[in-house]
Amino acid sequence: MRTHCIHRGTTMNRRQMRELLLQSLEAELGGVRIYSQAIECAVDPGLASQWKKYLAETREHVETLQALCRKLGLDSEDLTNGREIVRHIGNALVEAMQMSRREGDPLAAQRVACECVLLAETKDHADWELIGQLGRHDTSEDGVALLEAYESIEDQEDAHLYHTRGWCRELWIDALGLPSVLPPPEERLEVRTAIGAARAQASVRAIRRPGDTEPLDAQ
Repeated sequence: MRTHCIHRGTTMNRRQMRELLLQSLEAELGGVRIYSQAIECAVDPGLASQWKKYLAETREHVETLQALCRKLGLDSEDLTNGREIVRHIGNALVEAMQMSRREGDPLAAQRVACECVLLAETKDHADWELIGQLGRHDTSEDGVALLEAYESIEDQEDAHLYHTRGWCRELWIDALGLPSVLPPPEERLEVRTAIGAARAQASVRAIRRPGDTEPLDAQ
């Protein structure tokens, strides 16, 4: 097994790097299917527009990972047990949305779709964070390629996760009959960080509970 020397006297496990990249690629391929189905479930025009944008970006992420595999000498078609599991989960999320649509409640199907997107994006975001960690520590040419790929995707993945989380929260708040903010403030504030997401949540708490906290506009 070949390893690369990296900072702090540790080494990168190339077998696990391959596993991570193949799982990441499969998650993004699943994301294409998930967004395609979610768009069919969207009722809110703003959410549908956002998902169409994220679908296009997810297709770009697939291409980025395929190119990264080629640079690292990996076969992007290889199938591992972990990759099969990721594929199974992605297919299950698509099936869940289809089940919800068959129930005939469009608003409920939209919420299910949003939750499925959130689950998928949580996996995607975690994978890209790990790719970034490898890139920041690996001193080889492989590390440079990993970091470049991560940096080209980072802002989009942050937006996918935090904005989708905001939509899920506000769609549920609306369904519960409470004052909702749609589109969620994550959209208006263009949230890209966990701190920004926390501030967006604080801003809607201020609307729902005046005097509890002040809305914050900065990320």
